[in-house]
Amino acid sequence: MAAVRYLVQDVPAAIAFYTEHLGFTLQQQFGPAMAILARDDLTLWLAGPMASAAKPMPDGRQPVPGGWGRFVLEVQDLPALVAKLRAAGVVFRNDILAGPGGRQILAEDPSGNCVELFEPGT
Repeated sequence: MAAVRYLVQDVPAAIAFYTEHLGFTLQQQFGPAMAILARDDLTLWLAGPMASAAKPMPDGRQPVPGGWGRFVLEVQDLPALVAKLRAAGVVFRNDILAGPGGRQILAEDPSGNCVELFEPGT
């Protein structure tokens, strides 16, 4: 099984976002430095500023949250989920887009990391 690591600014806030809004469960927490969450076959590692993953690279670059890399969560009734998440204050980068395989939208966690919510077409 593969794991995805996201850098986050605040591990407890990220845990709350993923467990309360996206159906993840907390598997393990290492204080404010890191947490491991799971949803179906996806394991998500949340690394805060105190985690080793946040240390500067040899060339001086500093790992930071955000960007456009993302994992995809397949959902049903995307418009209803988006309405519920918007009401809870979740930030989206775009509106629902339709493509050849279905519909999608990009949500942001509290640190600005991207999560794609995808509803397959029928």
